[in-house]
Amino acid sequence: MNRYRMIAALATIYMVFAILLNSVGTVILQSIHTFGIDKPQASLLELFKDLPIAVTSFLVASFLPKLGYRRAMMLALVIVGGACALMPLYPSFHTTELLFTCVGVSFALAKVSVYSSIGLLTHDKAEHGRLTNTIEGLFMLGVLASGWLFSAFIDHANPENPSWFNVYWVLSAMCFATVALLWGATLDESAAHGGMASSMGQALRQMYRLLMRTLVYVFLLSAFLYVLIEQSFSTWLPTFNNEILKLPNAMSIQMASILAGATALGRIVAGQLLRRMPWHVLLNLCVVGMGTLIVLVLPLAREATVTADTGWFNAPLAAYLIPLIGLLMAPIYPVINSVALSSLPKPAHAAMTGLIVIFSALGGTLGSRITAIVFSSFGGIHAFYFSLLPMTLILVTLFFFKRETDRAGVPGPLAPEGAA
Repeated sequence: MNRYRMIAALATIYMVFAILLNSVGTVILQSIHTFGIDKPQASLLELFKDLPIAVTSFLVASFLPKLGYRRAMMLALVIVGGACALMPLYPSFHTTELLFTCVGVSFALAKVSVYSSIGLLTHDKAEHGRLTNTIEGLFMLGVLASGWLFSAFIDHANPENPSWFNVYWVLSAMCFATVALLWGATLDESAAHGGMASSMGQALRQMYRLLMRTLVYVFLLSAFLYVLIEQSFSTWLPTFNNEILKLPNAMSIQMASILAGATALGRIVAGQLLRRMPWHVLLNLCVVGMGTLIVLVLPLAREATVTADTGWFNAPLAAYLIPLIGLLMAPIYPVINSVALSSLPKPAHAAMTGLIVIFSALGGTLGSRITAIVFSSFGGIHAFYFSLLPMTLILVTLFFFKRETDRAGVPGPLAPEGAA
């Protein structure tokens, strides 16, 4: 098994899907301008992305070991690469809906395969935590690249111009280049075959048995709430910058990329902090910090003013401060995923990852939809204030998740000696 080439392939896959998945905020903003649709209709793109993720994960997670993780990742890239090629050929909102449907199906295949492969490429909980955090950190670098890549194809003088569809030629080429990288990689998947589901009934029973574990359903609720918060900001920050802070379209997208950069940096820093403090202490501090940042910064956004020559050096302070929530969000998702997965035997990782993806997709869809409705009815300030509610709830679920990991004797990734 060529371990390092396979790790490079996993990282590349995650970066490609990061660009595609997190372009939804940019595409929502551009679709409003190019196709003249309203916010609730545009927010349906999140549904077209997340519902296929949930359904596909439910149907295939327990069967992926039989198909093979490497082959599943290649299939996912071929599907989404073909869908990207259709975008500049048939530019319309319906084609955009089709694209995100394909992205959802493909990401479900890819994420279950990537997370399950991490267990095959690592030998202990600490190594699992490091690689998970690294892969998720690179995902955020892909998100950071997404905003700049799309903004490079937007007509700054005429945002309605459909020329931005040409970015999908680049994305299609990236998909097929990653297929070539995977083609030459190898992965020993024999450890994943023990206990593999052989029928739909067995697959459902395997997921049901996992859901009966208190640690698992408390974890899934934590993941659901986290993604609800994350997608509220990542999807609607470009529109918030454009409509509330009055920044130009391209600059609104570029400024939103600070969120991705902050999250990537936060995950790198978190990897070091987790060597010195218990995971649950770090995550609780992060959630409290997120709420504090929202309470302090949103009043600045309400008072923000811009001029005709607004640029990076004279943009409203809120445009820089709101994305810093990414620093605090950063460690939550990879840490709770690693704690949950490393507590299970490797044959159960595919089914567990399927549950993770299902609940994450539902959280993302609900978060984006709620934000769209509140944004449209009451404005962006109130939409972002609403995130304080799931932040409060996630503090509760983290308390119970910590209690269950103590009972199960599960150490946190990179936790200090003796810390749970």
